[in-house]
Amino acid sequence: MKKLLIVLMFFIATVESNAQARVLTSVNEAGDVATYELDCSVKFQTLAKGLRYNITRHEFKGPELRNSYRLMLVMDGFYSKTLNKEMTISAILNDGTIIQAKKVIEEDGFFDGACTLRIKDPKALLEANIDKVIVHADKDVVYVLSDQNKALFKKNLNAVMTAK
Repeated sequence: MKKLLIVLMFFIATVESNAQARVLTSVNEAGDVATYELDCSVKFQTLAKGLRYNITRHEFKGPELRNSYRLMLVMDGFYSKTLNKEMTISAILNDGTIIQAKKVIEEDGFFDGACTLRIKDPKALLEANIDKVIVHADKDVVYVLSDQNKALFKKNLNAVMTAK
């Protein structure tokens, strides 16, 4: 009985930790911009060990209904003292495509660990896989994604894309 209880608790903890995030919806006061993003009020979703993320979609109303997608990456405990004025964060897809963003270093010379990548084609990102994320600074830090985290990322991206 004790073993069954332990197995059941482990199963519940595993399902909870790998659960898809809810999508939060908000509209600005003017009513012309809707925002859809993952619920990170409890915790950020994990992309790789030490790398968490949030996906946001801004939907602009008007004659040309258009969407803007952003992927915010948060590197846990990653603070790098660097001589450069900026650093580059790259997401490498399995088809060879590279999504990059440059982050300006704070006045004190330290990187705060957060960066936002603009997603130009979310449908292509949904079809491809992010293999790794590289932070180029005084040394390169490489985050390799597991198959399980890739699948969960796709589910979360699809949820943000289809949210109404």
